[in-house]
Amino acid sequence: MIDLTGIPIGEVVKKSGLRHIAFIMDGNGRWATAKGQPREFGHRAGAANFKTIVRYCKKIGIECCTVYAFSTENIKRPKREVEAIMTLLINYIAEAGDERDIEFKFIGDAFGLGENIGKKCAGLEKETEGRPYRLNIALNYGGRAEIVQAVNRLILEKKQSITEEDISSHLYTAGCPEPDLIVRTGNEQRISNFLTWQSTYSEFHFSPKMWPDYTTDDVDFAVRDFAGRGRRWGGV
Repeated sequence: MIDLTGIPIGEVVKKSGLRHIAFIMDGNGRWATAKGQPREFGHRAGAANFKTIVRYCKKIGIECCTVYAFSTENIKRPKREVEAIMTLLINYIAEAGDERDIEFKFIGDAFGLGENIGKKCAGLEKETEGRPYRLNIALNYGGRAEIVQAVNRLILEKKQSITEEDISSHLYTAGCPEPDLIVRTGNEQRISNFLTWQSTYSEFHFSPKMWPDYTTDDVDFAVRDFAGRGRRWGGV
């Protein structure tokens, strides 16, 4: 634990060792419904806020950010809502290459959402490869499915014995530090099949706010909360 009194948030990030923050961006639809608007309205607001929060995390010195954009289960939602989310995604990809210093990585089965989306995601990854700040966008993603695909890849490589390191190196997030802090908005307290393998020693922070209302001040609060915890990784 560290004394956080009067320390700027960037210094808190550095002193706490926080390298990777992940967000379960929950509550867009409920936020819109509470305002008497269609759920798609909430997803538009959530997409705009996603840009703000991701840029802010980069600004305060976090190396890697992962966001849960669309799970493998979300495809069960009403067709109109899914189409609205896909439109937001395509529009974002079209402009995202201009995001300075951000390396984009889509984790999950983007091609499972259609060849057009898969190719656009792959193109953005190639265009931004090697930039210093990594943004993982979990798209058509499930944590269990990620582990299965890692194991299947190892089988294809004819591995006779599989270690934890083997699995970690074959996950979508290979090359990133495991998430130090996972934040979930929307007043829910569950992991929802997100970063199932990687979150073994993550700290969790739950916010009652719906994602469109989540602010940079809330990020600061979560970071300071993280920095004030004692992480022992099973030790004493």
